[in-house]
Amino acid sequence: ASRRPRWWRRTLHTFLIMIIAVFLVSLLLAMAIGMPISFALLASGVALMWQLDLFDAQILIQNLIGGADSFPLLAVPFFMLAGEIMNVGGLSKRIVNLALSLVGHVRGGLGYVTIMAGCLLSALSGSAVADAAALTALLLPMMVKAGHDKAQAGGLIAATGVIGPVIPPSIGLVIFGVAANVSISKLFMAAIVPGLLIGGALWVTWAWLVRREKIQPPPRKSMREVLAAAREASWALLLPIIILVGLRMGVFTPTEAAVVAAVYAFVVATFVYRELTLRQLYRVFVGAAKTSAIVMFLIAAAMVSAWLITVADLPSKVVGLLEPFMGNKILLMAAIMVLVMVVGTAMDMTPTILILTPILMPVVNAAGIDPVYFGVMFIINNSIGLITPPVGVVLNVVAGVGKMRMDDVTRGVLPFMAAEFAVMFLMIFFPILVTGPARWFHG
Repeated sequence: ASRRPRWWRRTLHTFLIMIIAVFLVSLLLAMAIGMPISFALLASGVALMWQLDLFDAQILIQNLIGGADSFPLLAVPFFMLAGEIMNVGGLSKRIVNLALSLVGHVRGGLGYVTIMAGCLLSALSGSAVADAAALTALLLPMMVKAGHDKAQAGGLIAATGVIGPVIPPSIGLVIFGVAANVSISKLFMAAIVPGLLIGGALWVTWAWLVRREKIQPPPRKSMREVLAAAREASWALLLPIIILVGLRMGVFTPTEAAVVAAVYAFVVATFVYRELTLRQLYRVFVGAAKTSAIVMFLIAAAMVSAWLITVADLPSKVVGLLEPFMGNKILLMAAIMVLVMVVGTAMDMTPTILILTPILMPVVNAAGIDPVYFGVMFIINNSIGLITPPVGVVLNVVAGVGKMRMDDVTRGVLPFMAAEFAVMFLMIFFPILVTGPARWFHG
């Protein structure tokens, strides 16, 4: 009897290694030959089917179509569209101008403008890539002209873009909510304070880095100029209030909130600010459609692997392997977050969410961890993964838009990335930082 658990663990360990090896090797080989990540996920799904002796083209197609056939996922293209309209229609520019009028005059003020504008933009678009691109185009030239180190300025902008998928509305939280069957409204409410804490950590880090700088800041804006900037940005600032209040009061679902965001952004950009023309509108719709198609096909392809992971009963086997950690929720969360950090260095946010969620959620449920708390922490970790080299999608965006070398952006982002990871682990050891505000916001 004493030998049986050891034999069971050895067999379980071998099976897990085989399944994971087949999945990862096929996925990495497909990516190595230049295959897009969505097709690479399909290839790894087919490889898993062969390994499990379950290959059936009809099952493959059914899971592929079923992966995208979800009402909550309709929020993704509408939030994408809203983000495109905001950047082209002048909403993002007015948010930056408001932040500039408020804190642009203090030492290192342009850095604080970046952080403040990033938090405000996060409450509008929910996309790290869109926020980072807008902030780089608007603020990086200003920071370099003022005398700030370009690598450090680019690193701050990249790190600020990470807040985009955390503060609601968040595309990442929508995808996790669908994959994990967790209330998206609760996830939205629970992510507000953690997102602001990350912004606070960036604020402190930037203050430490610029404490000895001799750069002369621009003069303080007059109260009239501040009020004028606030009046100009008021239409943009009204959007997150409408969304959060509507969700909190149950007026609309997260999917309907995405439609409200897109329509509101269109009306403001076209009829109030009058910066969105019909010719631009066509390009905006095409751009949003292309991005949405990529994301939705990626979700559909990942759902094939998710179904196979469930069929192989991999989650329960992972629960068995993690059994020694089950008695300590903090230790278990720390171990899971370290795993996600490692994966995030090599994989983009969306496939990481879709691949790891069906594996980790049974572990979380078995350990009695609040799934909303876990979801927020999981998305924070994946968001920071967007600035971890060597992949670092947001790093690539900042380098491309700002015409910088990738090495320089990576060097500049390191202190800010360390601060964000420090906040994340602080929330692991003190879950009340997430669960307390979540209960207050959601009632």
